[in-house]
Amino acid sequence: MLITTNAIVLSKLKYKDHDLIVKCYTQHLGVVSFLLRGILKNKKSNTKLAYFQPLSQLQLSINYKENRSLQGIGDTKMNHVYSSLHTHVLKSAIVMFLSEVLSSTLKEEEPNETLFSFIETTLLWLDEQADYSNFHLLFLLNLSKYLGFYPDTTHLDYAYFSLKEGKFETNQHDNYTISGENLILLKQLLGTTFDALPAVKINSKQRQSFLSMMLLYFELHLGSFKPPKSLQIFNQVFN
Repeated sequence: MLITTNAIVLSKLKYKDHDLIVKCYTQHLGVVSFLLRGILKNKKSNTKLAYFQPLSQLQLSINYKENRSLQGIGDTKMNHVYSSLHTHVLKSAIVMFLSEVLSSTLKEEEPNETLFSFIETTLLWLDEQADYSNFHLLFLLNLSKYLGFYPDTTHLDYAYFSLKEGKFETNQHDNYTISGENLILLKQLLGTTFDALPAVKINSKQRQSFLSMMLLYFELHLGSFKPPKSLQIFNQVFN
């Protein structure tokens, strides 16, 4: 069955000498992995290696066959050519980090068009911005909404937040209950849009602390989630 769909590249892995396995999040099929035969040796191939950079936005024609773990790709087009995501050092670090997060969290082989649209539009927003140092924090927080564990804001005025329960509480019950600067920033980001994000002013130490908290939040709610391997490099770049 031939299917044409928009797709976002999550990861790529060299296979044998000249092949590539690419995992994408697609608009119409969810997560799909592809085997690109000979792409590393055939420079004249219509499927260009440069297309498959992390978080590239593509339009794919897929020779889709159910119950096959690796699908084949027909025609490949760039859906959007980024102006800075793959060339700017700091933005490239964000892209590498978020591609790992998404590759770890997105598992469903079924469509979720609202989630796809969220990823698509926020990446386009990031590509155009000059002030984006807190982008990844708001991205992770909003991503939790689509994954089913967005913080319950019913009691936003309470003095603590339980990472385990995903809600605000009046008392500190365990080591997974937060307060202080992380709580203040969490409450601030819960009411912030991406366009208003430049107004959120925090230093690199606060940013790193909040990111660690968010990754722990993901670990507590997603059993298979592991912190990205690029985290250490990412923190170094942003310091």
